[in-house]
Amino acid sequence: MRCPTLKELPSPLKEKMGWPWTEESKQLSDQMPDGRAWPRITIVTPSFNQGVFIEETIRSVLLQGYPNLEYIVLDGASTDNSVEIIKKYEPWLSYWMSEPDSGQSDAINRGLKMGSGLFATWINSDDLLEKEALFSHGMKAEFNEREVYVGLCSYVDQMGNYKFTRTPRVHSLNDLLSVEKVWRSGGNIVQPEVLFPRSLFFEVGGLNLENHYTMDYELWGKFLLAEIPFRYTGIKFARARNHSQQKTADGYRQTRAMLKTAAKLVEEAHHLPKERKAEIHKELCQYWDTWEKTSWKDSGRLAKLGLSPMIVTLLRKITAQLIKR
Repeated sequence: MRCPTLKELPSPLKEKMGWPWTEESKQLSDQMPDGRAWPRITIVTPSFNQGVFIEETIRSVLLQGYPNLEYIVLDGASTDNSVEIIKKYEPWLSYWMSEPDSGQSDAINRGLKMGSGLFATWINSDDLLEKEALFSHGMKAEFNEREVYVGLCSYVDQMGNYKFTRTPRVHSLNDLLSVEKVWRSGGNIVQPEVLFPRSLFFEVGGLNLENHYTMDYELWGKFLLAEIPFRYTGIKFARARNHSQQKTADGYRQTRAMLKTAAKLVEEAHHLPKERKAEIHKELCQYWDTWEKTSWKDSGRLAKLGLSPMIVTLLRKITAQLIKR
């Protein structure tokens, strides 16, 4: 499917301005500069009760100006206005469905399996693609079927206001597993900035259905274990939204899941010497100990006073019960 133009899509509310409401990407020609057809790109948006954000996500994908897009939206039986919004854009969607699923990883795996694109990614329903992300990639980068492409992703707040952009610097499995020195020091790869060959996704086993918090981190590890190179394009590719309702806002569970995933990848890295594996495991344990203490002290006024977790938890429960009365 060729991406629709701004005039073809439903008109946004009057207060909605800028990208992707009143602006659109440039339209790529039907063929690449060398005369070949543009490779099909499959994009999947998994969603559940994200009616506040999903329309912006959908428009950011549809208004890419790309001539060979396959866009699949899989909603997990939302109870808000998500389905109503999705139906507005049904004529331009390759496929959509709203039904109960087994979580985000399940929806993404199913969506990419339905797809037929040579390249693919997923864009969560609270994130969005940058204006001309696919146009810029098509004009400046390549489409090598044995490479994973990493652009740049800006963080925005709940209202879409720009916060900051980090430059990813994961070039090896060792970088990925360096949680303190690389991943949690601003060098992490943000999921929506990645474009990968769809066949490689399935070659490494897709997303782990049991991993609900760091499935993308695990996927990058699988790619690196398979010795698939990461190509950094420097292209502004996406915006990741930070808000209180997102899963990753739960720092405790997200951090525990990431360290568990990292430990699993260490064991699967058969090329690593035993000494190096032991080193990494030690680093992961030390990071958790430090993070847990720091995050606890930042969890509230009582914790900052130095009271033990047991006492603070008890006092918080008593306070909550008194408030209910």
